Amino acid sequence: MPQIAFLECSRCHHHLPADTPQTLCPLCAGSLYVRYDMDALRRSAQREDPAARAVASSTSLGMWRYASVLPDVTPVTLGEGWTPMLQSKRYPGLFIKEEGANPTGTFKARGLSLAVTMAKHYGLKHLAVPSAGNAAGALAAYAAAADIAAHIYMPQDVPFANYLEGVVYGADVHMVDGLISDCARLVGEQIKSQREANTPAEETWFDISTLKEPFRVEGKKTMGYELVEQLQWTYPDAVFYPTGGGVGLIGMWKAFEEMEAIGWIAPGSKRPKMYALQASGCAPVARAFDEGKPASEFFQNAATFAAGLRVPKPYGDSIILDIVRASGGKALAVDDETILASILDYAKNEGIFLSPEGAAATAAYDQLLATGELTPTDRVVLFNTGAGLKYTDMTAEAMHLRRPGSLPKSLPVGGIITPQ
Repeated sequence: MPQIAFLECSRCHHHLPADTPQTLCPLCAGSLYVRYDMDALRRSAQREDPAARAVASSTSLGMWRYASVLPDVTPVTLGEGWTPMLQSKRYPGLFIKEEGANPTGTFKARGLSLAVTMAKHYGLKHLAVPSAGNAAGALAAYAAAADIAAHIYMPQDVPFANYLEGVVYGADVHMVDGLISDCARLVGEQIKSQREANTPAEETWFDISTLKEPFRVEGKKTMGYELVEQLQWTYPDAVFYPTGGGVGLIGMWKAFEEMEAIGWIAPGSKRPKMYALQASGCAPVARAFDEGKPASEFFQNAATFAAGLRVPKPYGDSIILDIVRASGGKALAVDDETILASILDYAKNEGIFLSPEGAAATAAYDQLLATGELTPTDRVVLFNTGAGLKYTDMTAEAMHLRRPGSLPKSLPVGGIITPQ
């Protein structure tokens, strides 16, 4: 496992040491990337059969199979990563990366596993996060595994599963009448008040928000390593990624850069076109892309049942737009009605219960097939970022579906297994 050489600002390229916890660049407030000694990685990082290495070291066959390109730390792991790559029945070139197979049921497990791992390494005792829902559940789980206190702020109308996760894992849960942007403001105000009150360092919260610390990107980048390995170390033609905060898309682009630098992918290989998919009820990145702007504007009155896409102003919006444009891809938005139709279509015809966020990607894919921009044989990796079962209340409401009949007030003990 490599030592971190330094942290680098994504905007001004200022370098910072990684021996203490860092948030944003102190010069320009840019997000920080973890950088390694690439010459050393070229000499030491081995691509061949990472699964065999994982078995030999008694390490999970999940995302930590890529330990040779992750920080040199002892993992806090629940078995995240190495999710299935499901080939579509109908479209020979389409592969669906099923991130719902992760612990806590979404791709957020990857980023929070790495971020909590580093928090434990640094000796942090309190972690705080504003979340659209799934990051909150993942932080609660990994913080519990690491014996770290988790402080969660999320909109009060998130899927019920997200609220339940926070409570069950023992987190400090705050439900907010507002959006993730309001949650972020409250976290910031709480941390500011702690500092002004000279709260002891061990009791001060550390903000583990999207792109406001460097290690969630490191966890998410493993999706890029995985999809390339699962395609026999080649790039697909395109990657479709549901984009709220966009850390997964940013992480995968970083993975492609690293794989080329250390020789796991031939330098000069054509990288996939990156498609950032949003809901039309909250589409700041898609709007900025259409208007040719370098960054997004705050999306007013954001509303969509794809809760993870309800991010009115992603912190990394300029990075996302740069990646999409550099790759030759696009940022697209589809409406909730089309998202719901895609959930039902892929469930019936593919046997996959998509999250609303994943269905934003499948809906956009189907539209690009219809326009001829894509063909069914183009090799596309599409991310279903979460298990549809985490959204049963939201999806049922969108379908106007109610449980038939009524449940009994109490269930008898007994029946065919034990006598009543």
